[in-house]
Amino acid sequence: MLHRNSEGAPCALVSNIQKYTIHDGPGIRTAIFFTGCTMRCLWCSNPETIDLKPRLGAYPSKCLSLDKCGHCVKVCPEKGAPLEFDENGVLKAVRMTGRCDGCFKCADICPPRALKQWGTLMTIPELMKAVLEDRSFYQRTGGGVTLNGGEVLVQWEIAAMLLEECNKAGVNTCVETALNVPAAQMEAVYRFTDLVITDIKHMDTAKHKEFCGAGNELILNNIKRTVGLGKKLVIRTPVVPGYNGNEENIRAIGAFIRNVLGNQIIQYQLLPYRQLGIEKYESLGIPYPMGDYQPPERSEREAELLRLCGILVSEYGIPAVPGSSQKLEL
Repeated sequence: MLHRNSEGAPCALVSNIQKYTIHDGPGIRTAIFFTGCTMRCLWCSNPETIDLKPRLGAYPSKCLSLDKCGHCVKVCPEKGAPLEFDENGVLKAVRMTGRCDGCFKCADICPPRALKQWGTLMTIPELMKAVLEDRSFYQRTGGGVTLNGGEVLVQWEIAAMLLEECNKAGVNTCVETALNVPAAQMEAVYRFTDLVITDIKHMDTAKHKEFCGAGNELILNNIKRTVGLGKKLVIRTPVVPGYNGNEENIRAIGAFIRNVLGNQIIQYQLLPYRQLGIEKYESLGIPYPMGDYQPPERSEREAELLRLCGILVSEYGIPAVPGSSQKLEL
């Protein structure tokens, strides 16, 4: 889907731009988070990027109350109807349904930022300005720009335009994608992509659908196509004990990488599960999908990741590592 602003210029709907990241490709990078996703992973840490539209988040702990402030109600075209307050006049929640037209005037005027707009239209020149501000860091560290999400390939047209401009500017490009999209969208973006990072969350398609909202057939076919196109590829698995962190699943992924992909990957990263994004879910009024799930202790999780990596390296010959901080040899 291609967004356009009021002047008709093509835009990306972006939820966040994160500078100086070192976990989404080689070197120091600028990560741009696109909205829109084709999956619904239970452990998703970026719920603000799921919908392909701007969202309004509420942070009650920051609210000054209606008596001390009240600017949000004053500027609301519907006299604050979408905003809910408790008995003390403190912001409680936002309901972006019915009478809310998504103008976001309340978020723009809120002094303590108790209301936050997730999702902003940005043109290619605006995005390139943000990217090129840190060109010196890219040059010194071998870094660049990483397009992330959500699922960046939902907005494949603007993503391809942005990556092409990065190529012209000599900026290394990386796309982090679940690859649950039509191959044509993937390949249009790949023309300007130096590195691809993708996930294999589960080899059992029924389990994959149960945990992630979609089967894995399209994803695995696109991974095979990615290797066939000669793209540099990093594969990740977010290891969630009790869901996909069992040895049987990790071995099945190892066998796929060795037997089907011919080990033609840069690195296979086993990522530890962390309970991230809970505050974002609360701000959006969305229940956290993992509920009361309690992972094993950190020391136990880290030991298990090291054990699984040892199996993958010794028995499958795969460049497996725990986490995403080890250097990528491109």
